[in-house]
Amino acid sequence: MNPNRSQFTSSPFSVHPMTDVYKTISAISEGYITEQRSKFISCALPVRTPEEVKEKVDAFRKQYYDARHICWAYMLGADRMQFRVHDDGEPSSTAGKPVLGVINSHGLTDILIIVVRYFGGVKLGTGGLIAAYRAAAQNAVAHAEITLKTVDEDITVSFEYPFLNSVMKIVKDDNPLIVSQKFGMDCVMTLRIRKSKAGKLREKLLKVETLIADFQQNKQISKRQIST
Repeated sequence: MNPNRSQFTSSPFSVHPMTDVYKTISAISEGYITEQRSKFISCALPVRTPEEVKEKVDAFRKQYYDARHICWAYMLGADRMQFRVHDDGEPSSTAGKPVLGVINSHGLTDILIIVVRYFGGVKLGTGGLIAAYRAAAQNAVAHAEITLKTVDEDITVSFEYPFLNSVMKIVKDDNPLIVSQKFGMDCVMTLRIRKSKAGKLREKLLKVETLIADFQQNKQISKRQIST
């Protein structure tokens, strides 16, 4: 494989498809190590799309224009089904793959880790490179704040005003987040709830007379934070 070519495939480290909780990072974090006079500057960044990844990588290339290698890996999606690695001229699988390994070891997603290498004049060999890139990526994650998030569904319902009390009783019992609401002769309300609880809420709402519902899946919001 061409070491300059990015590798892209489905992730073998996906969470179970029914899982509605995943881990990511809440903000940019940085790391730094040296190995045999080579300097490795690492950065972990929260990202949501391949387009955002490209923007971040391009910005690093401009900032570190004089670096020998700018290698990276990312993982996207609550199901952790999309990832990509790039060795940027290092021997194949010695840079991007160990960086991805760090992402997987922490079970993270919606994350990009970039490692910038300034060559110190001493070749590290395959094993040395793998260890150095892994350590640099790990150092960036060690400084990150890991956030636990949920995959949610937005449920937009419309119903006639006389049935407002019936809807509000369901809202009180199931405790979804009220994203928006509009009251009149015809009422419209958007509710947000964890995917694992959405089915029960749907069943209750659809029993209300005149109610029409529209469901949008895979909304992702921060739930709480956990320590690394």
